[in-house]
Amino acid sequence: MRILLVEDTRDVGEAIVARLTRCGHAVDWEMDGQAAAEILDFTAYDLVILDIMLPGIDGFSILQRLRAARNDTPVLVLTARSEVEDRVSALDLGADDYLVKPFDFRELEARTRVLLRRREGRATNVLVCGDIVLDRSARAVRIGNREVNLKRRELTLLEILVSRPGRVFSKEELLDQIFGFEEASGPNVIELYVGRLRRKLEGARAEIRTIRGLGYQLVPHATP
Repeated sequence: MRILLVEDTRDVGEAIVARLTRCGHAVDWEMDGQAAAEILDFTAYDLVILDIMLPGIDGFSILQRLRAARNDTPVLVLTARSEVEDRVSALDLGADDYLVKPFDFRELEARTRVLLRRREGRATNVLVCGDIVLDRSARAVRIGNREVNLKRRELTLLEILVSRPGRVFSKEELLDQIFGFEEASGPNVIELYVGRLRRKLEGARAEIRTIRGLGYQLVPHATP
């Protein structure tokens, strides 16, 4: 999924980007509050991780601007300010969760998963289509009782498709969710990853279909 990280402390930002990228997310990182606010005006994200103390404009102002624009993207506030008043202010302005520095990266990952699945209306980290089972927490995929080894971007592609079975995703949508600003790529690379994923899903009771001129969808096979 595509995440915007707004964090002006370089070592913290680098560590978060590395960790979330290993989890399969495409992460854009911005250190300036004003620049981040402008990016959110024209770019859609699945999640925003937002520091409060920022150069330019602060995180509270970004959050307020986001909600005033009726943008309901989940926001995880990440800050060293632990006072109750700050937490209450963030939540009242529209934040979905709040994590205080220093934090354990396992908790950051868990809170990220919660917000992403809440956005999809899900109660667990397990996604299913046919006999394909993807566990977001373990980053593991099974077809029936068989484990399937997927590379990071193959798994991210499957996660996107299996999160909305039957929904058609265009190549442009898939590019936006799999690659960040710093990983510019073209539509042909999506064809490459779809081809690889299809081969690894052979024998499953679900398939990736190409909808000519529109994109790709994952659909379960009809029950006999």
